Amino acid sequence: MPWFGLDESAIFNPAGPSTMPRLVMGQLTDLLGRMQGGDAAARDALFAAAYAELHGLAQARLRHGGRNALLDTTGLVHESYLRFARAGELRAADRPAFFAYASQVMRSVILNSVRERVALKRGGIRQTSEASSLMPSHLPGDEQTVVDVHEALKDLEKADPRLAQVAEMRYFGGYSEKEVAETLQISERTVQREWEKARLILAAALR
Repeated sequence: MPWFGLDESAIFNPAGPSTMPRLVMGQLTDLLGRMQGGDAAARDALFAAAYAELHGLAQARLRHGGRNALLDTTGLVHESYLRFARAGELRAADRPAFFAYASQVMRSVILNSVRERVALKRGGIRQTSEASSLMPSHLPGDEQTVVDVHEALKDLEKADPRLAQVAEMRYFGGYSEKEVAETLQISERTVQREWEKARLILAAALR
C-alpha cells in the first residue's frame, strides 16, 4: 500500500497577504469553544473563516511558485494558525483544537479542488496551473483515489471516530505522527498503531 505513504519533506514558503475574513479580537477562540459545545452555527462560522484562509494561502503559494510549487498542507495549517494568532483571534492554548479542526477543513479544500479538476477534464476545458496543482504533493494516486479515500473515511468515522481522525490528519492534513499525538493528546505509539490500522481498513475498502 505504498500510495498511503506521506512525504513530509516539503518546505513551506509563505507567500501573499492574509486572506482571512475580518473578525473581532478573540472571535475564533470563542467559536472554537462554542463549536466544541455543539453549536452548529459556530462550527459553520469557524469553517468559513478557516476555509477562506487555507484556500487563500494555497492559491498564494501556487501563484508564487507556479506549476512547480508543492502544496504542503501541514505548512498551510501552521501558517494559518500563526496569522490568526498574530491577529489576536486565537490563543496559544487554542492551537491543539485548531489543528484538529483544520485537518477537516484541509480535507474539504483538497476535495473541492479535486472535484473542480475532474469537472474541467470532463468538460474538455484546459486547466490552469492553479486548478491542476491544488492537490498536495504528498497525496499519491489520482483524483478518483482522493475521492474514494474521502468516502471510505466517512464510513470509518461512523465505526471509529478517533481512528478516522488520525487517518484524516495524516492523509489529508499531512501531519507527522508527533503532531497528531500532540494535537489529540495521545502517545506517538498509539498514533502509529491507529494509523497502521486505518491504512489497512482504507486499503481494503478501496479494493
